[in-house]
Amino acid sequence: MLRQVLHRGLGTSFSRLGHFVASHPVFFASAPVLISILLGASFSRYQVEESVEHLLAPTHSLAKIERNLVDSLFPVNRSKHRLYSDLQTPGRYGRVIITSFRKANMLDQHHTDLILKLHSAVTRIQVQRPGFNYTFAHICILNNDKTCIVDDIVHVLEELKAARSSNRTNFAITYPITHLKDGREVYNGHQLGGVTVHSKDRVKSAEAIQLTYYLQAINSLNDMVAEKWESIFCDTVELFQKSNRKVKMYPFTSSSLKEDFQKTSRVSERYLITSLVLVVTLAILCCSMQDCVRSKPWLGLLGLLTVTLATLTAAGIINLTGGKYNSTFLGIPFVMLVDEAQNTTLSPEIEADFYLVCMHQDTVSDASSKTSLSAGLVGAINGLNLSLPTLASDQLHLNKGHGLYGTFEMLSSWRKTREDQHVKERTAAVFADSMLSFSLTTAMYLVTFGIGASPFTNIEAARIFCCNSCIAIFFNYLYVLSFYGSSLVFTGYIENNYQHSIFCRKVPKPEVLQEKPAWYRFLLTARFSEDTDDSEETNTYESHLLVWFLKRYYCDWITNTYVKPFVVLFYLVYISFALMGYLQVSEGSDLSNIVATATRTIEYTTAQQKYFSNYSPVIGFYIYESIEYWNTSVQEDVLEGYHLSKKYNNEVDVVASRMFLVAKTMETKREELYDLLETLRKLSLTSKVKFIVFNPSFVYMDRYASSVGAPLQNSCISALFLLFFSAFLVADSLINVWLTLTVASVEFGVIGFMTLWKVELDCISVLCLIYGINYTIDNCAPLLSTFVLGKEFTRTKWVKNALEVHGVAILQSYLCYIVGLIPLAAVPSNLTRTLFRCLFLIALVTFFHCFAILPVILTFLPPSKKKRKEKKNPENREEIECVEMVDMDSTRVVDQITTV
Repeated sequence: MLRQVLHRGLGTSFSRLGHFVASHPVFFASAPVLISILLGASFSRYQVEESVEHLLAPTHSLAKIERNLVDSLFPVNRSKHRLYSDLQTPGRYGRVIITSFRKANMLDQHHTDLILKLHSAVTRIQVQRPGFNYTFAHICILNNDKTCIVDDIVHVLEELKAARSSNRTNFAITYPITHLKDGREVYNGHQLGGVTVHSKDRVKSAEAIQLTYYLQAINSLNDMVAEKWESIFCDTVELFQKSNRKVKMYPFTSSSLKEDFQKTSRVSERYLITSLVLVVTLAILCCSMQDCVRSKPWLGLLGLLTVTLATLTAAGIINLTGGKYNSTFLGIPFVMLVDEAQNTTLSPEIEADFYLVCMHQDTVSDASSKTSLSAGLVGAINGLNLSLPTLASDQLHLNKGHGLYGTFEMLSSWRKTREDQHVKERTAAVFADSMLSFSLTTAMYLVTFGIGASPFTNIEAARIFCCNSCIAIFFNYLYVLSFYGSSLVFTGYIENNYQHSIFCRKVPKPEVLQEKPAWYRFLLTARFSEDTDDSEETNTYESHLLVWFLKRYYCDWITNTYVKPFVVLFYLVYISFALMGYLQVSEGSDLSNIVATATRTIEYTTAQQKYFSNYSPVIGFYIYESIEYWNTSVQEDVLEGYHLSKKYNNEVDVVASRMFLVAKTMETKREELYDLLETLRKLSLTSKVKFIVFNPSFVYMDRYASSVGAPLQNSCISALFLLFFSAFLVADSLINVWLTLTVASVEFGVIGFMTLWKVELDCISVLCLIYGINYTIDNCAPLLSTFVLGKEFTRTKWVKNALEVHGVAILQSYLCYIVGLIPLAAVPSNLTRTLFRCLFLIALVTFFHCFAILPVILTFLPPSKKKRKEKKNPENREEIECVEMVDMDSTRVVDQITTV
């Protein structure tokens, strides 16, 4: 009883709202446009958030605390000279991998001379500034002897060249540790790639060599010069490549990731324009019909304009309230940092095969560390395939899916109203019929994305995504009520005045049209109310192609007794394949998912994985308590890198020390690297010596699995709670039961099939799954509501009725949505393709449930639609008074009272 009262009360409220909007259409049409223009003007001062760590690293991360402790114990300065450098911070650098197309030995004489020639060209790079030209010598990281630090592999190649010049044959390079002529042992595991060794680790050949150049960034001027040097460095390497076509070079700098991230937006622009043109065209066609009076092409365009205004308003509000956008917010910004260490783990049989290297208090420099940092920073955030703060394009897709359906549903309700009613009454009926379900689905969007925008979300980019989506969807709801509602009023007056739906010209009577040419009659075809009797009035809009197709063919076909077994069988196959994919779900770990396809980042990281994956990134072990270093071997290996805090009578108190692990690795899954991190964490808690482990990549992947899944988990829980509490608002709680089952079936299928389509579980796919919950409810709720609330007739009859009433709106919004998604598949970026695959699967599976699964399942599952036969007895009698009027001129009136 309470549900019926609430349902009727809300219906009455929306009816009055519709009447009010129809009474003031100019105000409700102009206000959203003015608000959007005013708020959209704030884009002249929008701010960009470029901090990758802020956006993608888990907000609450133990690794961040560990990094602060490491920084306090071992502050980074400019003195870097022995081995692994910058384990706390990446800094500025330029890096290049040199290899051959024919897998030649890069240590032979020809390639050695070529690499040293490239090294000489790089060190001669100049950055021109007013009054001074900076070279590598001016901005390089300095050693203790005030000389530039260069990779030890350069010294190895120089010694190799000198040995060949003097015909010495006793010079040998060992791997992964070799000896220089000054007696130093240097680690070359991250500088030589594709290595083939003789006995005793002597290098026979190497297919790739990596050089790294470290730059200072101690102040703003220095950082600006270093950034410019990085750009010239890439140009120099590419120019050198053109003059030496037998070798392949892969340059990379600390700025490459940001530049390639911005490139994703640039390469996506024309595809977005194509998508917009296709959606506009199809939306206009979906709202058109042969009848030039009842056709509503302008409403298709105005529906898209409604979505655009809402997105612009939301973006303006975010901007004015201090929100920061990524530089590609107006395009398709996708960022993913992929951990090169994703396939790194300790080999079980050689867990003890590691290299402990002691460090001075000053962080030292070597290509091995920078290579490991590349592993950490070119991609430690494995699989965070993320569209950032939130994507104007993604918001447009989200609003397009939700907003367009709302507009098409209102148009469908308009077609059900009587043409002899006033426009205000028809608008009130439209609001009463469609706004309740649209309001409930909008509330579902706001709750699910609102939970994602809460502090419970541990990844800032995901939180920003959900926050922006909430605001955009809220204003989309308001603008559908106001702007689109008033647009419906204007087109209603055009229809009532029998004006052409496009040209707004009065349509002549049929007798006048007979005298006109054929093309003129075709353009002005319309049915007049005088020519339509009462029995045909309700079928006025059946000339619409989709309405005619559903009512005449599809509804009868899908409910056919012989079709149902095949649909059930197809659903079982669907569940089977979804289960197969669900059991293979994995977190994002493919390095090719970072940015646009043809970029330096992709090429470099692919080459690095191919040639330099034999050894893991460098993991630092930091002992942060005073212990007795009584063992002589420990003193020799460890105490060279210590932190001194107090001196008493020439006695030194060692407060902290550090050592580093480089593990032999094998190709494996990212989960095993998580296991390695968790194992080391547990060991640090149980060990007698207090220590921590740290690598820059830990900041990003710490608690990554739980951080990625948390938004989806919270949104699912919030959706279930909302479905439970909304049971008091809907007329029958069975609607919510069916909705819950449908959402579960759709989400299960999407997860399974996206895994089979090689889409991994990462941030973008998780956000798409959150959207999938709402998209499914958006499309399925009206169908289920109409079916469940239906009385008297059979289940099959009500399934047909539900499809006839709501199927056209669902089909129209689906076609527009799919057409808008298709251009994303052609964007040369794996991230946009991931977005396309997720959203396409959500739309396809939801469409499959709306037009196949639910219409079949509902015909033989509750609720029952059997008509109750009332017993005939003398007590159930009615007295019907029949009044017969014979003639207007006659005074004879027959009153007959009949008992039935």
